[in-house]
Amino acid sequence: MALHRDIFWIGRQWAVTGAGIQAVDQRLRGVLDIDIARLWDDALIQDRRAKAGVNVVDFDKALTVARGRYPQMPVAEPLVAQLKALGVIETTPAASPALPAMQLRAEGRLARFLPQWRVRR
Repeated sequence: MALHRDIFWIGRQWAVTGAGIQAVDQRLRGVLDIDIARLWDDALIQDRRAKAGVNVVDFDKALTVARGRYPQMPVAEPLVAQLKALGVIETTPAASPALPAMQLRAEGRLARFLPQWRVRR
């Protein structure tokens, strides 16, 4: 898989991107990549670190940067917490969930004198 377009840190072998930790070498096709949701999975981290050919110093630096950028999510709502961490969802509550009713303001007027509108494509 190609590197995500948002690159926050890049080392010799690993990069911290908007998708998590990704291997810079594209010949691996994303086999060693770690998603944001699994950054705190210690079993997966140890598995990736034990692979042959992994630059451990570079991997540890990428893990430190990624964990600093993406804090640990609560187990109850991982998707919502991930979207809040990325800034996609605002934490302010909505003022009113119901939409206001539409009001027609053409009563008592002749239709030929009202402004015209059209849907443009």
